[in-house]
Amino acid sequence: MSTIGDRMLIIQCDAAQLPPLYSEITDRKMQPVGKILDLFGNVKAPYAAVLCRGKCTVQPNEKLFTK
Repeated sequence: MSTIGDRMLIIQCDAAQLPPLYSEITDRKMQPVGKILDLFGNVKAPYAAVLCRGKCTVQPNEKLFTK
């Protein structure tokens, strides 16, 4: 996972459970983080670009979930 600027996250997704575009992303406390804007990369190891609602405060290696 890495951040781009203040509001963009790049996260690695599970290829077996690929989330749909524009789905809501939450943290482990089910607090909203943002929305998936793009899916890209290798089919076996895809990545997602997430636009955060505010400034990204997600810690490295923190698991994120879709609703």
